[in-house]
Amino acid sequence: MAAVEQTRRASGEASISLARVGMVYQTDGGPVEALRHISLDVGRGEFVSLVGPSGCGKSTLLRIVAGLRSATTGAVNVDGVPVLEPISNIGMVFQAPVLLKWRTVLDNVLLPAELAGRGTSGYRQRAMELLRLVGLGDFAGKRPHELSGGMQQRASICRALLLDPPLLLMDEPFGALDAMTRDDMNIELLRIWGEGLGAGGPRKTILFVTHSIPEAVILSDRVVVMSQRPGTIAAVEAIDLARPRTVETRASEDFGRLLLAIHRALNRGASPHANRRWAGELGSSVHGH
Repeated sequence: MAAVEQTRRASGEASISLARVGMVYQTDGGPVEALRHISLDVGRGEFVSLVGPSGCGKSTLLRIVAGLRSATTGAVNVDGVPVLEPISNIGMVFQAPVLLKWRTVLDNVLLPAELAGRGTSGYRQRAMELLRLVGLGDFAGKRPHELSGGMQQRASICRALLLDPPLLLMDEPFGALDAMTRDDMNIELLRIWGEGLGAGGPRKTILFVTHSIPEAVILSDRVVVMSQRPGTIAAVEAIDLARPRTVETRASEDFGRLLLAIHRALNRGASPHANRRWAGELGSSVHGH
């Protein structure tokens, strides 16, 4: 299916709607165009990943959706409301866990309730339920330095989920982890998201930034491939792998087919240096699983 057709959901109400979004930075050396004509709808409960070369505007686009930056051109809507300022009903997870070292794990998870002026007493039970969900129930009283990198990132995801936001924006949350921990965290995120849990509530909508093609494929319903700066949508690949997804999914022929399709889409708009990087990752993924 063509990229233009794939940028909009075939059915269902959009959680995120981007219409011809552009971003130009003013610098001492003159204007720099970061994004150009980005049009994309993300459906409610959908998991969409953004992949592309470094500097193509993936993180900028995430911040525009959150209202942390204003687009130069175009329109951004979240749940049908124009994004004109930072929005509160989202959870954000970054590459670094950003846990406050002087607070316990539980108190770090409770931080959004404090910042929202809601107090913590009404959220302590939910915070503990989230920590137990990710296997950190016994570590609630520990300080961040007593946790591994993967455990710290689990705590940061709990923090993002505390106020039960319908939308999660995740900017390379596992990029700093070693390969084995990253693979484990991919499966953990899918479990938290609701795969196979029979969870009572609807799945969160997730917009996920990554440099890893295998990570994008294992997690997503769709993968949006962005070009070099100025970032445009070069292709959109529907990920037609059955859920729930497991470690075994990575060994399937369909998984390899999707890796190759996304790699080719990246090749069409990337520099030779970027092509070599993607090729190396593709090879390691195919031979490593």
